[in-house]
This record gives sequence, structure tokens and C-alpha cells, in this order.
Amino acid sequence: MATAPGFKQVLKAVFGAIVGVQSEQQRQQDFQSTTIWPYLVAGILAVVAFIVLLLLLVSWVVPS
Repeated sequence: MATAPGFKQVLKAVFGAIVGVQSEQQRQQDFQSTTIWPYLVAGILAVVAFIVLLLLLVSWVVPS
């Protein structure tokens, strides 16, 4: 039986999904997880951090 994913595994899966590069072995390991919640939370936080970073970068480059 598969166990819950570790913090490092979740981060690796989320950043691999964002970049679009992930090995077949990693993908199989992700889909054997017993829960989706760590992936959802990490994915949402990564997207929010990306949007905030873009907003900060744009506001820095284009002065108002």
C-alpha cells in the first residue's frame, strides 16, 4: 500500500508539473499516492507565489 507523499516529493512533483518536465517513474510514483491534498495545496501556493512574483516584477519595471 502506498503511503502519503513526503514534502520533497510533493515539491518535486509540483515544480515538475509547472515546468512541464517529469520522468515516467516520478509520474507513476505521484499517482500511487493515497491522497491528493498535499499536491493541491502545494500547487495552489506555487501559482499564488508565481502571480505575486509577476506582479512585483511588473510594478518594478513599469513605474506608475
